[in-house]
Amino acid sequence: MPHSGAPLGRVRILLVEDSELDAELLIEQLLEAGLDAEFLRVDGAEDMRAALAGDPFDLVLSDMELPGFSGYQALEILREHDPRLPFVFFSGTIGEEAAVRALQQGASDYVLKHTPARLPSAVARAIREARTEREREHAEKELMRSQRLDCLAMLAAGLSHDLRNILQPLLIVPDLLSTYSDDPKILRLGAVISESGKRGHEMADSMLSFVRGSRKASETISVAALFSAVQLLLQGSLSRQVRLVVEPPPEDLLIEGNYTEFQQCLINLCLNGIQAMAERGGQLTLSAMSTVADDGQEYVVLRVSDEGTGMDEATRGQLFTPFFTTKASGTGLGLMSCKRIVESVRGRIEVRSTLGSGTVFELHLPAPVADEWVGGEDAAFLDGGGRRILLVDGDATRLSLLGNALAAQGYDPVMAPDGANALQQIARNGLPALSVIDDDILLLSAADVLAVLKEAGFEGPVVRLREPDRQADGHDCAASVVKPVQVQALFGAIEHALGLRA
Repeated sequence: MPHSGAPLGRVRILLVEDSELDAELLIEQLLEAGLDAEFLRVDGAEDMRAALAGDPFDLVLSDMELPGFSGYQALEILREHDPRLPFVFFSGTIGEEAAVRALQQGASDYVLKHTPARLPSAVARAIREARTEREREHAEKELMRSQRLDCLAMLAAGLSHDLRNILQPLLIVPDLLSTYSDDPKILRLGAVISESGKRGHEMADSMLSFVRGSRKASETISVAALFSAVQLLLQGSLSRQVRLVVEPPPEDLLIEGNYTEFQQCLINLCLNGIQAMAERGGQLTLSAMSTVADDGQEYVVLRVSDEGTGMDEATRGQLFTPFFTTKASGTGLGLMSCKRIVESVRGRIEVRSTLGSGTVFELHLPAPVADEWVGGEDAAFLDGGGRRILLVDGDATRLSLLGNALAAQGYDPVMAPDGANALQQIARNGLPALSVIDDDILLLSAADVLAVLKEAGFEGPVVRLREPDRQADGHDCAASVVKPVQVQALFGAIEHALGLRA
C-alpha cells in the first residue's frame, strides 16, 4: 500500500465478484498491502442494490464478467445510487477498448488480474480522489452560503436606514389620534399601528446590529406584556380554521433579552404553526411556565404548540439550517434567526413533532436575577400652554412629525434640521423654554449648540434624543428619549423637565 497522501483510515469496500476464491485472494492482497478495510461481497444486481441501500461504502471493486451480470451493469447501478462513489474494475479479460469504454462511463480505474501489484495503489488513489472531490464540493457550498449571507448583510445595511425613516410615522401618528378622538376602536387601531411600527423599526435596527456584529441592549421583559403584544399582532394572520389560545402567564414571570427580538421570534414560530394548520385547521397555543433544571438553574419556558401536519425526523434535523425551508415562498432564515436570538441569552430551543400530530417549540430561557419590572405609564398629557420648544433633528420625517405632535399638544415648536439653522432660529425667534436636540445633528454638534445657547442666556432644560446604546456625551440634559422616538415618551420627558409633572 503506498504511503503517499493522507491516511485513509478505516474504509468499506463493496466487492462485485462471483468467485469466492478470487474474492478471498483479492481481500488478502489489499490487507497485506496495509489497507484497513471491511469488505462485503455480492454477485448480482439485486444483492448489489440491497448492499448500497445500507451503510455507505468508500469504493466499489468489480469484476468485468459475472454469470448473468456484467461490470457495466454494476457501474450503471452505482451511478444511479451515487455518481460520486469511486468504481474500479479488476478483471483478467478487459481489453483496451473495454477499458476506454469503462472510463468513459464513469469508472475511476481498471486493473488487470495478471498485474495485481497495482491494485492497492489504484484503490487508494480512487478513494483519495473521491474524498478530495467531496471536500471541494463541500467547500464550494460553504463559500456560496457565505457569499449569500454576505449579500444579505449588505442588503440589511443598505435598507436599515431607509426602513426606519419610512416606519417613523407609524410610531408617531397613532399617538396623535388620542388628541383628536376618544373612540376606543380608533385608539385600538392606533395601538396596532404603533406596535407594528415599533416592531418594524427595531427589526431594522436588529438587522443593522447583526451586520455590525453587535448585540442589542438587554432589558427585563414581562412575559404577559410580550404575549399580549404578540396576540395583538397575530389577529390579522388568523384564518377561520385556526384558533389562537393564549394561556395568561403570571404577571411576575420575567425574561431577560431584547423585547423586539423575542417578539419577532414568537411571531415567527406562531406563523409557522398557523401555516402548518392552513388546510385542516386547529388550535395554536401560546403558554409559559417557570421550571428548575437539574443543576438548580431557573428557567422560563415559552411554548408554542400547534395541531398542524407535524414533521418527520429528516425535516427536524434540518430545521435550523440556513435557507432550508419546506414552504414555496419561505426564506429558510426564520428559525435560524430564532435560534440565534435564544442562544444570545444562553437559552436553548427544543422541538417535539410527529408527522400528522402537530409540533411544539419550547424556548428555555434563563430566569432574570432582577426582582422588579417597571412598566410604562398610561397618563393623559398636559396642554403645552404655548411654551416655545426648540426642536433640532436631522431626520426630516421625524422633525416634521414631532413638530406637528408638539403643536397639537399646545406647544409652540421652533424646528431646525441642523445646528447652524438652530442658531438662526434662536436669533430670529428668541430663546425657548426648552430644547429638544438630536445627538446626530450636522454642521454643529449638540454640545456646540448648547454652548451657544447658554452664552445667549438660555437657562431652560434640555431633552436629548439618543440611540439606545449611546451614553451621555458630556452636556447637561434634564432627560433623554431613546430613538425611535415615541410621542408619549417625549411628552413625558418634556413635562418632567419643565416641572409640570413630578
